[in-house]
Parts: sequence; C-alpha cells; structure tokens
Amino acid sequence: MNQIEKAKAFAALHRKGDPIVLYNIWDAGTAKAVADAGARALATGSWSVAAAHGFADGEKLPMAVLVETAKSINDAVDLPLSVDFEGAYSAEPQGAAANVARLVEIGAIGINFEDRVVAGEGLYPVESQAARIRAIRAIRAMADGRDIPFFINARTDLFLAESDLSKHAGLVDEAIERGRAYAAAGGNGFFVPGLIDPGLIEKICAALSLPVNIMMRAGAPDVKTLAKLGVGRISYGPGPYRSMMEKLKQEAAAIYSLL
Repeated sequence: MNQIEKAKAFAALHRKGDPIVLYNIWDAGTAKAVADAGARALATGSWSVAAAHGFADGEKLPMAVLVETAKSINDAVDLPLSVDFEGAYSAEPQGAAANVARLVEIGAIGINFEDRVVAGEGLYPVESQAARIRAIRAIRAMADGRDIPFFINARTDLFLAESDLSKHAGLVDEAIERGRAYAAAGGNGFFVPGLIDPGLIEKICAALSLPVNIMMRAGAPDVKTLAKLGVGRISYGPGPYRSMMEKLKQEAAAIYSLL
C-alpha cells in the first residue's frame, strides 16, 4: 500500500462497536512481530519508545530519534503506522505542524496529540486550549495539503491525571466538551487514557461523533465489552513493553542465579 491507501485503510478501521485493536510497539523488531501476529495496523507508544532508548516519557526522547525510529518501523512493515507524538514537541501551532510534517514525510499516517502541558504541569486551561485546537487544525491542513487523510487521535489526559477513580465521573462533562472541540477542529479520534469505568466510557462514546480510544490497563473492561460500549479504538500503551522487559529480566535472573 502507498501512504494514501494506508491512511484511508487506517481511518476505516475505526468503527464504533467494532474497534481497531492496537498492540503498541516501539521499534522495527516489535513491529514485525506484531504484524506477523495478525495486526492490521501499527501504533507506537511514547513511553515505550522513550524507555527503549533509555529516556523518560514526556518528550525527553530527542525528536530526531523518534522520527528515525518511526521511519525504521515504516520501512520494515507494510502496515499503516500511527505515532504517539505527545504534544508534537511544540506548544506553538506552526511548530507543531512543522514537526508533524516530518512524520508525514517518513510515511506515518497518524498521530496521538495530547492536551497535557508536556513541559509544565497539568492540562492546558480553557483559555489556552484554543491554541491547541488551532494546532490540531494546522496539522490537519498541513497533512491535507499532501493529499493524505492524516488521522489525528486527539488525546485528553483528564482521567490519566486523576488517580482517584471515584472522581472520574465528575470529569466526564469536561471530557465531552473537549472531545467536541477537537472534532470541530479537525480531529479524527478521541483518546481518553486512564478511563476504565464501563458506564462512563459508554456515556462518552454516545455523546461524541468521534471514535473513542480506550487504553487497556488493570481494571479495564475486556475487548468484547469495550466494543459493546461503543468504543472505536483500543490500545495497550506501555503494557507490552513492560511485559516484555519483565520477561527479559526474569529469564536473565534465572541464568545469572546459576553462576
């Protein structure tokens, strides 16, 4: 598939009630393994890519390294590739668009784009969020200018930032407000990592036109249940990396314990 065909195929896989499942990868080797396992598309996780290179999450990984990693994945596997691009390495609309252009050039067909203040604390407040919406619009216009229906998975960290799950119900209205704003700005999906309550997930899915992305974590409903709730995309975040590293450590420890 060429890049435009990949982008169209990726968008078509996002269906409410019949979600695309993305088992997140971090390099060309894991991309090949997941592709061989039957994946129909690929997505990196920022935490995993950073950790694999010895960096912390939060745009600590140099952007050049991230772009090169994405290129190696895209060159190795003929599947649509979405890149977890955090805050696009810029708070400014023009800078964000220029940075995403680098991913478009190496063959990526989508990104995760979050509303957390990567270089600061918390989320962008309402009065500042308009700039982020414009950044999404700028990214979208930039990609459309290349005739690529680039997929912007607009992420809110409302739920991820609140560790007290009993308070998540009080965040739903703001999440829906943000989701609608992202849709109006040209977003294609709405990512709500940290949310695992079935009733709240269903409420958000019903309120938004965008396909909702849920990240699997402890306590989250299983894939079939999420599909019934109306979810359009399921991802695994840093889970695969952590699982692989734990297995590696266990196997290494078993060897070294014999010495």
